[in-house]
Amino acid sequence: MKRLIYISSFLMLLGTAVSCDRNLDEINKDQSRINKPVASSLLAPVQYNMAAVGYNRANDFTFDLMQVSLDFPNEGNSLSRYYITENTGAGFWNNSYRWLKQVDDLKRAAVEEGDKNYEAIALVLNAWIYSNLTDTYGDIPFSEASKLDEGILQPKFDRQKDIYVKLLDDLKTANSLFITNKVLAGNDLFYKAESDANGITNWKKFCNSLSLRLLTRILSKNGEVNVHARIQEIISNPTVYPIFQSNADGAKLDITGVSPLMPPIARPQDFTTGRAASEFFVTTLKANNDPRLAMFFSQAKDLNNVNIGYKGAPSGYAFGTTFDYQPSNLNQNLAKAPLKILMYPYAELQFILSELAFKGIIQGSAQTYYENGVKAAIEQWGAVVPVNYFSNPNVAYKPEMERIMLQKYVALFFVDQQQWFEKRRTGYPVLPNNGGLLNGGAMPLRLMYPPNPKVLNTANYQAAVQQMGGDDVNVKMWWNK
Repeated sequence: MKRLIYISSFLMLLGTAVSCDRNLDEINKDQSRINKPVASSLLAPVQYNMAAVGYNRANDFTFDLMQVSLDFPNEGNSLSRYYITENTGAGFWNNSYRWLKQVDDLKRAAVEEGDKNYEAIALVLNAWIYSNLTDTYGDIPFSEASKLDEGILQPKFDRQKDIYVKLLDDLKTANSLFITNKVLAGNDLFYKAESDANGITNWKKFCNSLSLRLLTRILSKNGEVNVHARIQEIISNPTVYPIFQSNADGAKLDITGVSPLMPPIARPQDFTTGRAASEFFVTTLKANNDPRLAMFFSQAKDLNNVNIGYKGAPSGYAFGTTFDYQPSNLNQNLAKAPLKILMYPYAELQFILSELAFKGIIQGSAQTYYENGVKAAIEQWGAVVPVNYFSNPNVAYKPEMERIMLQKYVALFFVDQQQWFEKRRTGYPVLPNNGGLLNGGAMPLRLMYPPNPKVLNTANYQAAVQQMGGDDVNVKMWWNK
């Protein structure tokens, strides 16, 4: 049984997801329903709900595709076998568009109030959510979305290239709008910018670090888009374009367990029911002598219920496989407060910089950035980097993309769908085919559009399918061609 089951009802292309997990409406009231919303009331609900969406997306989707965990025991069709339907991303689609409407309301209120910081924050949130949507589906409603008030009930699907160009321009605009010596009027769940003097500066760092994430994703389109020049513009002028400098700067949400900051999964037992840790992920961490093993996993047991150490089950195992042990599972503490939901960790940025330095796009030591990323990925979970950790040949830097991306994969544990996006972009990490994979053993390259736009926005859906080259999990999107 999947751990999160969305039963979606659709209203004007913006849906509400109801699941076996905590009802987000019970936690945060949607302040956008008041007649004239003010910017200060709109930010926190977007932050909590979209952070929760990302957390659940990692838990229920990315972990399965990227061999972090799997349904177990399972002899049927499952995500870990690359079984994808049109409903696989329906809740993600509906929730994203629902909260994008509130982001749009936030921006409109900020402009009307003349509050440049809220306006800039709205642009950053918009880019964060839309980039995850387009990287999931390809061409999506964008320029005409969230315009129900203007009578647009059936928005066109914009091309991914056009979406990326606009988001990158919006992030550059946001960077210029921030007023770093001014605090926010309302609660900020990411950076406490209502009280922390560094809060707006940290938003600015998030803004520019997000630009680097997007620019790195479209590296292959340099020339078609001025990717390298935009990267150089950011890296060469840290005063104007600050980026994350430590784990403290990364975009994250602290879940305290005190209402309304409750864990997205209401019952921790649901987190581990019918599940096992994946052999690939467990083996990778064991080879690293990773200090997070006990934080992430329980120990496997033999048939006499005796601990046998950390041992996962092979994802997509061949039908008919039998097991003489109970595999490791994920640690239930990952679903309990206190916990951090990671949207964009500092470690991810360090691996981006390592790749850019390795490819000669920026100055600097690819090895230093790599080692910074590995250390930050461990420390962001409260673990301590062992002495001489990089003397381990499985962790030591190698001037190759495979090594950089394997450690980036580990660092992106529980970061929405980023492991999957990066696997599709680079081909790494190389995941084993254990004999039971569907789709010819090929990693799905996108999700099919969910049923709602097909039914309620048919003409624009069909146009999008034609311009994309089909509505299939094997269709390459623009940045992956």
